[in-house]
Amino acid sequence: MSMDPTILENFDGKVRLFPLPNVVLFPRVIQPLHIFEPRYKQMVEDALDDNGLIAMCLLRPSAGYGANNVAPIFPEICIGKIIQEERLPDGRFNLLLQGVSRAKIIKEVNNGKLYRTAKVEILHDVPLPSEDNSNRIRTKLLNRMTKWFTQQPSAKAQLDRLVKSDLSLGNLCDVFSFALPLSVDLKILLLQLVNVEDRATLLLEVIEQMTPEIVEPEASPLASPQASKKYPPDFSAN
Repeated sequence: MSMDPTILENFDGKVRLFPLPNVVLFPRVIQPLHIFEPRYKQMVEDALDDNGLIAMCLLRPSAGYGANNVAPIFPEICIGKIIQEERLPDGRFNLLLQGVSRAKIIKEVNNGKLYRTAKVEILHDVPLPSEDNSNRIRTKLLNRMTKWFTQQPSAKAQLDRLVKSDLSLGNLCDVFSFALPLSVDLKILLLQLVNVEDRATLLLEVIEQMTPEIVEPEASPLASPQASKKYPPDFSAN
């Protein structure tokens, strides 16, 4: 889950929007996507010709349509970078999109395209003031997550490496928030929390209340796409 820290160095504050009703992207994680609608095929073409950035955003449920017949979305989004693409003969795409950063929509702007674009503000994590407290929460997360992989040694080994890696506590919370079978309501709430202690506390509370499911090694959400035997993987469609 390594990521180029210079991705947003020349970011001009404008990003292409990709709204979906059931997908919340988080920084550092990788989301497979299948692109087939004309507006989003245009969006991907433009992204590949430019900086490769697309922002995943969540549609508000049952909100109908707002001004200019545009479906309302949550303002908190995750900017992603296309790290792998497969262009199909009929113009569709299979993509792997890696989350780069939280952001918040300031306003949508007219781009003369079929897809939506917005001016956004990059959001940064607010870390815990105490490293000891941060390490204590990391240990708690490991203990809570271990029960999800007790029958899958390879996935458990991935989990151990992840928790012991140099990923920040905020990044770990994002990976787990993405990987666990949480409702989109919970996922968008976790995306909205820039205070890492608040995010970790909520995630721990949620995990405590959940019943673990068996995670197959080949389907482990902690596996990298490079390690996957299947390409394309199971894609979210739009």
